[in-house]
Formats: sequence, structure tokens, C-alpha cells
Amino acid sequence: MIWKLLRQHISVSQLAGFFLANLFGMIIVLLGVQFYRDVLPIFTQGDSFIKKDFVILSKKVSTLGTLVGKSNTFSAGDITEIKEQPFTKSVGGFLPSQFKVSAGMGMQGIRMSTDMFFESVPDEFVDVKLDKWSFNPASDIVPIIIPRNYLNLYNFGFAQSRNLPQLSEGVMGMVNLDIRIMGNGQVKQMKGNIVGFSNRLNTILVPESFMNWANEAYGAGEKAEPSRLIVEVNNPADERIAKFFQQKGYETEGNGLDAGKATWFLKIVIGIVLSVGLLISVLSFYILILSIYLLLQKNSTKLENLLLIGYSPARVARPYQLLTVILNLAVLLLGCVVVMSVRSLYLDTIMNLYPGAGGGSMILSLVAGCVIFVGVSVLNIVIIRRKINAIWLRK
Repeated sequence: MIWKLLRQHISVSQLAGFFLANLFGMIIVLLGVQFYRDVLPIFTQGDSFIKKDFVILSKKVSTLGTLVGKSNTFSAGDITEIKEQPFTKSVGGFLPSQFKVSAGMGMQGIRMSTDMFFESVPDEFVDVKLDKWSFNPASDIVPIIIPRNYLNLYNFGFAQSRNLPQLSEGVMGMVNLDIRIMGNGQVKQMKGNIVGFSNRLNTILVPESFMNWANEAYGAGEKAEPSRLIVEVNNPADERIAKFFQQKGYETEGNGLDAGKATWFLKIVIGIVLSVGLLISVLSFYILILSIYLLLQKNSTKLENLLLIGYSPARVARPYQLLTVILNLAVLLLGCVVVMSVRSLYLDTIMNLYPGAGGGSMILSLVAGCVIFVGVSVLNIVIIRRKINAIWLRK
């Protein structure tokens, strides 16, 4: 009886309008999420889903400052001032080594040895996997991270000029360096293990725990002030960042702000697209509810009679609820098919231009679609049940 009433008074045009509007909204949302997931590796590095925006700061080295012995380190007051800026999320310092370090390795009968230096930063600023990034004082193995451009300089400069084999990152991870630490009249031999290559930090990194231990044992015994800072910012496009750094006479390394601006622009564009898609979905949800309300209003007298002869409110509401769930499910399935088809069209082009992009799965967009489906369906079910209850209380 209830299904018969539903079929007699249903408005095909209204439901078609809801279906198409909801479908367009769903496609825009899913396609925006999937496109963001596919192109994100172009703008990001490391293990994070969303790259954080970092700036490396240092103070300018001037001729006059060098002659008068002016320090170029950051004091506690300088760091506090940077932390208090509205564009700052967190600040970390580069802790320098206060001891002498030399490293050597042998290859094809050639022994290479050089003086070097170590620096450390807090672990949250390191852009490689941290599973091997730990130091035990009882062990003689020191984890090391080197800049990726150091390896490129060796492979395409030094190795070719000396007829040495080029080394991949995997091979370098199996090479042990002979590390010699000297300070306070002591000498210690250790092994260095290269555990990663950084695109963000242009220095030779060791764990902060090792640096604190080595500075205490082989250093001057005084807490060193950092000569460089790494600053995580909220929005790299914020004009206050460059203005503040210029006023304080700070210099930034590389093009971190430029890369961050590109990432920020991508987030803004995708955010606008998702907002439009969600707005269309909300409007289509309103259209569906309005259509269901009109159906219930047309049949209110007959539905009231059904309630009087013993039908429960849940039984009366069920056909209308099933109708909305079926429509929402059809929108989700068809939306996923359309997104997969569109993705296949742009994915080959993106991967040809940027081989590192487009390797992600569609799990995130599918999860977003399921969340929208469940949320809209639950709201539909609740609203329809409340309308039927209102008719039941009026009888």
C-alpha cells in the first residue's frame, strides 16, 4: 500500500533534479580529493601526506661584523621573538658540534678521508624516515643524514673524474664510514651509517641525542647557541614573513618560501573546488528533502489512516527512507565510475611530466564519498522519520 502511494505521487522531475545535482556535487568533491592526492608529490617530499612549510634562517655575515668579532648566532631572545610571530608554528635550532670530526672510507683501493662537521635538529624537522634515527651511547654506530645534492656531486662530479663507480642511495645505506671524534684530549673511533638523504636540510645531520652526548663528552662543555634556525610557518605566502626577516636582517636558504607558496596555492584551489562541490551536495540534499516533504504532504491523509489501522511509524517511513538511500548509493557508485574515468585521462599526462606523481590510490576519495553517502543518508532517514512522527502525533 505504501509503495503504491509512493509510485502514484512521486515526482520524477524532482528526483531527477536531486540525482543530477547530487551527482555533480559528488563528482566535484571526489575528483578534487583524488586530483589533490595525485599531484601532491609534485609539491611535497618526505613521508608526510601534507608537506609542512619550513624556512631555514641565518644571520647575515658582514665584513664589519667579522672584524669586530660579532656573533652570528641566535640568542634565546631571538628565538622567543620568532616563536611569538603570528606566522610561526614551531621553531627548531641547528645544534653545532663542539668537537673535531673526520670521516673516511675506502673504495677500489682508494682511501678517502676528510675533516667534516656535524649538526643536529629536533627530530620533528627531519624529512626522512625515523625508524633508524636513534643513538645508543653504548653503541659505536652513528646514524647520519646527508643532503641529496652531496650524493649528486659525487656521482656526476668526483666519481666520473676519477673513474669511480657511481653510488645509488641504497648502496650508500650499506656503506659504513670511519668516524673519528677528537676533543678534550680524547679520541674516539666510531662507525657512521647513512640512513637517509635530505632535500630540506643542507647539512650533515646526526641525531640530537648523539650531539648532546658528544658535546658533553668531547666539547667545550658550554651550551652552544644555534647559528641557524628552521622555522615552520602557517602560510608561506604571508607577506609578514619576508617583511619581518628583512627588518631583522635574517637570510633564508634555498627556495623554501617559493615551494611553500606553490603548495599553499594548491591547497587553496582544491579547497575552493571542494567547497563548491559540498555546496552543490547540500543544495541537492535540500531538493530531495523538499521532494519527500511534498510527497508526504500529498499523502498525509492516507498515511494517517495507515497509522490508525495499525501500521507503525517506522513501517510507514521505511519506503521513503529506502528511496533516498538507493538514490544516494546510485550517486556514489556512478560518481566513483566517473572519477575513475576522468582520472585515467589526466593521469598519464601528469606521470609523463612528473614521474613521482600519480602513484597514489583512490582510497582517500572513496572514503570521502562513503562519508558523504553515510552522512546524507542518515540525515534523510532522520528527517523522514521525524515527519512521519509528526503525522502520527497529529492523528
